[in-house]
Amino acid sequence: MKKLVIVESPAKTKSIGKYLGEDYLVVSSKGHIRDLSTKGKFGFGVDIENNFKPDYVTIKGKKKVIDELKKDVKKTDFVYLATDPDREGEAISWHLYDVLGLDDNHYKRIVFNEITKNAILDSFAHARKIDQNLVNSQETRRILDRIIGFRLSKLIQNKTSGTSAGRVQSVALKLIVDKEREIEAFNPEEYWTIKALFNDFDAELFGYKSKKIEIKTEFEANTILDKLGNSFEIESVDKKSKKKQSKAPFTTSTLQQAASNILNFSAKKTMQIAQKLYEGIELEDETVGLISYMRTDSIRLSNEFISDTLKYIEAKFGKDYVGSVKVSKKTENVQDAHEAIRPTSIKRDPLSIKPYLTNDEFKLYSLIYKRALASLMASATTDNTTVVLNNHDYKFKATGQIITFDGYLKVYSDYESSKDKILPNFETYKSKVILSNSIEKEQHFTQPPARYTEAKLVEEMEKLGIGRPSTYATIMSNIKDRGYVTIEDKKFHPTSIGIEVTDKLQEFFSNLINVKYTASMETDLDKIADGDIIWYQALSKFYKDFEPMVKDAFDNMEKKDPEKIGEDCPECGHPLVIRKGKYGEFIACSNFPECKYVRADEKKIKEVCDCPNCDGKIIEKKSKRGKVFYGCNNFPKCKTAYWDMPTGESCPECGSMLVKKNKKIKCSVCEYEEE
Repeated sequence: MKKLVIVESPAKTKSIGKYLGEDYLVVSSKGHIRDLSTKGKFGFGVDIENNFKPDYVTIKGKKKVIDELKKDVKKTDFVYLATDPDREGEAISWHLYDVLGLDDNHYKRIVFNEITKNAILDSFAHARKIDQNLVNSQETRRILDRIIGFRLSKLIQNKTSGTSAGRVQSVALKLIVDKEREIEAFNPEEYWTIKALFNDFDAELFGYKSKKIEIKTEFEANTILDKLGNSFEIESVDKKSKKKQSKAPFTTSTLQQAASNILNFSAKKTMQIAQKLYEGIELEDETVGLISYMRTDSIRLSNEFISDTLKYIEAKFGKDYVGSVKVSKKTENVQDAHEAIRPTSIKRDPLSIKPYLTNDEFKLYSLIYKRALASLMASATTDNTTVVLNNHDYKFKATGQIITFDGYLKVYSDYESSKDKILPNFETYKSKVILSNSIEKEQHFTQPPARYTEAKLVEEMEKLGIGRPSTYATIMSNIKDRGYVTIEDKKFHPTSIGIEVTDKLQEFFSNLINVKYTASMETDLDKIADGDIIWYQALSKFYKDFEPMVKDAFDNMEKKDPEKIGEDCPECGHPLVIRKGKYGEFIACSNFPECKYVRADEKKIKEVCDCPNCDGKIIEKKSKRGKVFYGCNNFPKCKTAYWDMPTGESCPECGSMLVKKNKKIKCSVCEYEEE
């Protein structure tokens, strides 16, 4: 009989099946198969009184998948659970083990960091049992998010104009709101600079005699200018050779930051493309994963990749370009279970496979490939020159840089700003005195703190230990979709609703919705994964403090009155207000329930889900011929539309919108389909 291998994504089955041959049947669970029910107290799906025992139910549309998997188990004599190599993947394997009724003598758990033949075959040599500590950690995270999300979202919906709150989401939003308040409180200060202009370079005033100088007003600037002549004495010329080291290979967080800054990709787009590159691309003679697993906190590289890459560097660029391995500095909340993000083969350079990639796939693969390659190359070397000029005891400085050895910049210069800034060779000057063409003053004002871009918010969240990098894309999508922030010039601006929700949560949950508490919760989850904390005891400790705070907020948080629209109800004369319903906002009478008037044209609007391409909503519409379709309410600015009802969920194969047609769930773009 064959051996059964169960992976998460259908995209992996084809390539893995080829590697393993006819003795193996490779099938997919198509992601998660179970989730918490909405039964029990507050709909948590857990038994709080019985050590938070979870109650799991089959995810809608997954019954057929499970039935097919059960048939496959009966047809085979051994099962390998090959879900993703992280805590979430471990939990999915455990759910499969439980639902399929596997026994310990006829299953093993295998993990691989890349989808290549050697990695897949090697994973069988290290097959093991499910790590229950990792499962406990992931399920604890899920239960925490369910409890906090359900209770706080209900509170926010009841008391504010907001729609949801979350364990990490609300802390991320607080960072954006706090930054906005810093900007509002900022008072710009005036300052001036003085610059001397020469034929080949400029020099800026920085000091007087041995002291640093600051010029606050135009009067001070003019006073200094009156004392200066156009003759400058060359006081010193300092030359130093410096090394410029390459950066470490990508982690999930640094990849999202670099893709945002360099490629202008959102975190969500970056992760979708990286998933595709990891799962496999069909090349001329094989289907193979092009990068290693893209959810990682580690900068570690495998010994095999390091060896192959160092040989490649020497052969292609020469011995002088061979560098050293970056050493990981293990910090709190870093999971070092697998490698950094890297190409699965250094010999598969981007240009050689460009015909098989989309334009965006090629851009991201090139960035990942060159970053990993550069990380093992020698440092670049620069000659840095600093020249100090004296003018009546006022000191001016000019700096220059010449790259004397390009090192890793040989492959990574497109992604870094490293250019020569050449100064004259002052040592050849016959005179120690040089003449300026002019001396100019310029007014400036200090700038407020910069708002967060996606890249900067990701960087800040990782630095503070908030959440996991693999969830950052979802978090940022959530706060945009909920109308808590807008994006202007690629920067986050909190909306009035986002500020209102943040302030209300801080009024009652300041000791919970903050950086320190959220980071400590991540530490506890890590300790559960290591077996140092019992999972249900951590939940019990949390809930004991949390629920009284929620009750207090429900009792004492001031409820915001519905917004009046400036019109009176045509039936009873009371003001009309904007209310929230199942399908979004609508206009109704403020005298409800005595008066049940609802504006008819508003009542007809049926919101289906969030728009995947902007901050709008997909609503039910009718074409000119009366046919129902589903389009964005931001039309014509956003032209997103579907003939079939969108589900709001992403396709596990291509990331596009899943739609419902003839009682089946299918992808709106590719051929993926499920019941």
